[in-house]
Amino acid sequence: MSTTLDNTEDLRWMRRALALARRGAATGEVPVGAVVVRDGVVLGEGWNQPIGRCDPSAHAEIQALRAAAERVGNYRLPGVALYVTLEPCAMCAGAMLHARIARLIYGADDPRAGAVSSVFEILGDSRLNHRVPAEGGLLAAECGALLREFFRARRRG
Repeated sequence: MSTTLDNTEDLRWMRRALALARRGAATGEVPVGAVVVRDGVVLGEGWNQPIGRCDPSAHAEIQALRAAAERVGNYRLPGVALYVTLEPCAMCAGAMLHARIARLIYGADDPRAGAVSSVFEILGDSRLNHRVPAEGGLLAAECGALLREFFRARRRG
């Protein structure tokens, strides 16, 4: 689901997600970062931490959604945008639906496990009672390069 996003606010938040992804990479986690924003305010952010937390659900999106829900005191997050450097998987897409987020913006496509447009189309499935508008491709080259370099380094090491 590639598109051309150039909104300065979208770029700002995706750059922040990239910084979080780099933080994860520095600790040996797959470099994915996520930021939850409403009305220009960060409500939650996260980076992949399943290895460090011994938790298969500790993806960047889940970490960011958990932090945002705790901050607002509700698991429902209407009106929020979630920025993530990689197309979400099925687990994360499901969490976004349950949280009732308003918008998803992601960087690189995930041709192996993407649940927005690459492998599955969960967020737009008409059989579900909520749908999330999604836009992909924002800073996709940078997001993809970060992932490729991380895995290239792991194969060398």
